[in-house]
Amino acid sequence: MSKAPIQKTYEEINARIKSGEVVVVTAEEMVDIVKKHGPEGAARQVDVVTTGTFAPMCSSGMFFNFGQMTPTIKASRVWVNKVPAYAGLAAVDAYLGVTEPTEDDPLNKVYPGEFRYGGGHVIEDLLRGKPVFLEAKAYGTDCYAGRKMKRNLTLADLPHALLCNPRNCYQNYNCAINLTDRPVYTYMGMLKPHAKNANYCSAGELSPLLNDPYYLTIGLGTRIFLGGGVGYVTWHGSQHNPLAPRTAGGAPRKAAGTLMVQGDLKQMSADWVRGVSILGYGCSLALGIGIPIPILNAEMARYTGVSDADLVTQVIDYGHDYTNGIAKSYGEVTYAQLKSGVIEIDGKTIPASPLSSVPKVREIAETLKGWISDKRFYLGKPVELLPNGLDNGI
Repeated sequence: MSKAPIQKTYEEINARIKSGEVVVVTAEEMVDIVKKHGPEGAARQVDVVTTGTFAPMCSSGMFFNFGQMTPTIKASRVWVNKVPAYAGLAAVDAYLGVTEPTEDDPLNKVYPGEFRYGGGHVIEDLLRGKPVFLEAKAYGTDCYAGRKMKRNLTLADLPHALLCNPRNCYQNYNCAINLTDRPVYTYMGMLKPHAKNANYCSAGELSPLLNDPYYLTIGLGTRIFLGGGVGYVTWHGSQHNPLAPRTAGGAPRKAAGTLMVQGDLKQMSADWVRGVSILGYGCSLALGIGIPIPILNAEMARYTGVSDADLVTQVIDYGHDYTNGIAKSYGEVTYAQLKSGVIEIDGKTIPASPLSSVPKVREIAETLKGWISDKRFYLGKPVELLPNGLDNGI
């Protein structure tokens, strides 16, 4: 008599975590398990699959409260280490975006600009315990008479610091080349003329949303590894596109879903939150995110068993097409090909380099695996799943 299909709940998996009986593997390990035992067999063996990504994530920033002074102040302009922050919130609340450079940065006036310091570097400095210099200006009111504030602050001095990122953890992304006759400097790095190099930015089979292509376990309230601490998915990210074309296995062939995430910055570590300077482009932040995927059934086992050979992306020209809004692919390549270090386009062999660090991603997946095995991390059941375009009319 055949067994009934396996079906688990979040509550059952969390009970197994609490009892120490949970079986957790990384997404890389799951590839071989599914290959050997099939989706149903893998679902019977494995409870949680851990994933990760570590790469530049420009749509990131910090909401922070910097504390009051006497007389009180309602700041209208704020700078941290000469990096402008947005102060149109409340008296001493502000938002610091990671792509904001220092006010005196020469930008690309000296091309290509180096963008040595920006919002992402401020956040990293705070996490390293370094003091930062905050300056605030105000126009003065009867209840907030103060007009200027200058003080040195550390992360410990901030009453509130929240990493809040409107669009992170992209589900797949372009492979970038440059078909013009001059080098170009982009958020995908420096691209040599005549397609002499290719850059990509995904961890492939370890990447979170590629292991749950239709967002069947990820949504509002999903608990995640964020910057070395615990964070949450709080909405789908901006530019979320669940209707991207997909492979027969459901994986998107180009950029698709995104996540909005947030977490307490004071829990995080500079090991996983790094200021980045991208030559000729600007400042950013490299951020580590890890998401546990509960293996509720054979379907989730099959999705998490996806390999680099099963995942594809499009080769896009960033020298001319991208900036001119021309949607043209110059080929489709697998992540197995990209990770081999070379791809072939129109018979031409091109060296390929990642912006995402696979060693750091493996460390995230292993760290999250350890947290769960040690009963330090439980699964957060989402209140509402991300829009997937399957049954919600979008």
